[in-house]
Amino acid sequence: MCTDCGCAVTPGKVEIHSHSHPSHDHHHDRAHDHHHGDRAHTHTLPVHQAILAKNDRLAERNRGYFLAKGLLVLNILSSPGSGKTTLIQRTLSDLGERLPTGVIVGDLATDNDAQRLRETGAPVVQITTGSICHLEADMIAQAIAEIPLDPLQLLIIENVGNLVCPAAYDLGETLRVALLSTTEGEDKPLKYPTLFKSADVILLNKIDIAEVVGFDRKIALKNLQQVAPQAQVFEVSARSGFGLEQWYGYLEEQINPLAPQLVHP
Repeated sequence: MCTDCGCAVTPGKVEIHSHSHPSHDHHHDRAHDHHHGDRAHTHTLPVHQAILAKNDRLAERNRGYFLAKGLLVLNILSSPGSGKTTLIQRTLSDLGERLPTGVIVGDLATDNDAQRLRETGAPVVQITTGSICHLEADMIAQAIAEIPLDPLQLLIIENVGNLVCPAAYDLGETLRVALLSTTEGEDKPLKYPTLFKSADVILLNKIDIAEVVGFDRKIALKNLQQVAPQAQVFEVSARSGFGLEQWYGYLEEQINPLAPQLVHP
């Protein structure tokens, strides 16, 4: 994972900021991996295990905090260009009044997506990761200090666009949501099984243009069933609105078990 791509060992700075709060700089923990011929693996494996173990501890802390607040938290993962931001923007616009929602956006650079999402009126916090190609539990812990959680029922985390590294990092989410676009091809679940195997929900997006781009729906669904039989699959179009009411209904059903814990002013 990240020991292969190098993001876990690349010097960088993570910035977390909201629209109404000053930016705060947070330094990302970095583990250095020194390769010495055949001994490379003896150094890489323990370092990666230690990074993930620390992340998992922080993720459980996040999860307990979210549970105490009765907050449904989605970690949305996909490749760049799959339509994550458009889907979240449409969800906020359609569901915001029924289900008060906040967003944490992760990107390597720029806050373009966060600016788009703020147009809906939802509270949005931006995490700019620099050279780091995934979000981690400690970044989420810092980001939630910048967002008013008490009025919210749903928190959406838009992870960095990447089908590899983000799959290894638990953020403390309630549900992991994988977004697959018809423009990406039917074989993505076979090429990137780790992400899809870990998903609770899979959204097959841009279904309205499947025929135009030559996407074989039956093969895609067969591949998803093979790799991720545990996942609930929704066929949707963030632009046309197809299938979104089923998606919204599912989210509201997930909120219900948490509702008795919610305290609103």
